[in-house]
Amino acid sequence: MKQLGISVYRNGAPLENTLAYIDLAGQYGFKRIFTCLISAADRDPQDVMAEFKQMTSVAKKHGMEVIADVDPSIFRAVGANYHDLSFFYELGLQGIRLDLGFSGMEESIMTFNPYGLKVELNASNGTKYLDTVLSYKPNVDHILGCHNFYPHVYTGLGYEHFKKCSKHFKEHGIRTAAFVNSSAAEFGPWPVSEGLCTLEMHRGLPIETQVKHLLATGLIDDIIIANAFASEAELKSVSMVNKDMLEFSVELEKDIPALERTIVLDEFHFNRGDVSEYVIRSTQSRVKYKGRHFPPFHTPDLQRGDILIESSLYDRYAGELHIALQSMKNSGKTNVVGRIVDEEVFLLDLLEPWAKFKFRVKE
Repeated sequence: MKQLGISVYRNGAPLENTLAYIDLAGQYGFKRIFTCLISAADRDPQDVMAEFKQMTSVAKKHGMEVIADVDPSIFRAVGANYHDLSFFYELGLQGIRLDLGFSGMEESIMTFNPYGLKVELNASNGTKYLDTVLSYKPNVDHILGCHNFYPHVYTGLGYEHFKKCSKHFKEHGIRTAAFVNSSAAEFGPWPVSEGLCTLEMHRGLPIETQVKHLLATGLIDDIIIANAFASEAELKSVSMVNKDMLEFSVELEKDIPALERTIVLDEFHFNRGDVSEYVIRSTQSRVKYKGRHFPPFHTPDLQRGDILIESSLYDRYAGELHIALQSMKNSGKTNVVGRIVDEEVFLLDLLEPWAKFKFRVKE
């Protein structure tokens, strides 16, 4: 099951604000929390433990798992080692993310810890690190993969590198996570904060579009809002994203007839297997509504992202729904009934043959 998550940091806000944020996210169905012990490395371990216990207590109330970012310096600071993860267990964590790893043997041993803590590996580096860890025969059920996030503009991952790294983890059946950026949030674990996301291409996109993209890749299981605090409106919009299929936000023509509106919003759509380079075809509506009249009412030339329904002038195609994949001349027989919002048009590239999809009117 795909999960949503938030991030919290103990160097940027009063504890009560953090606890309230965890509670709010839990109410919207978020199930993961990322936090960073590295940025708290210079603090007294006992103070850190006291605060973390309060955070994990609120998280537990909502069934949320908490995973903290660590590196070898944190192990030394709190007196932990790969044979003894008791400090992290006593914090109330369900796992630790190794921002910087060890040799592979240590990670392997940690996956057999008696507390059932998950060991999350950095998924962004594109090295043979995962293969090295796996060569030491770990408990694979206790391994996760999680990408980095990038607070400095233009330093986020490129899409091709992201896909390569993510596929490597998925090929081994390992659960993956990546980060998206809240436009309302003000801070992360470090002083620099020009947005906080895994993919550079996401930095300026609406948060729900970022989430839709990661889900549509089929490469990411858990999606975490990297910066804090996301607004309640953002938490709500992310919680409403369809995790099972790509659901496009659309704007419909003002005078769209009732039947055409029903076809767009209420019918079940999937991309035909014999794909075209010009349109996505959803053909079942022409079967269901065979014999119904579809008059031409809005037939401008076509642009990529336009939602189309064929008029009765096309006879046997009448009522068939298309999405334009490129600019084309309209024959005068095709109705443009709406349009995918501009920021989501690029998601059409991820709609594979036989993929299911939906439309929802943009609020």
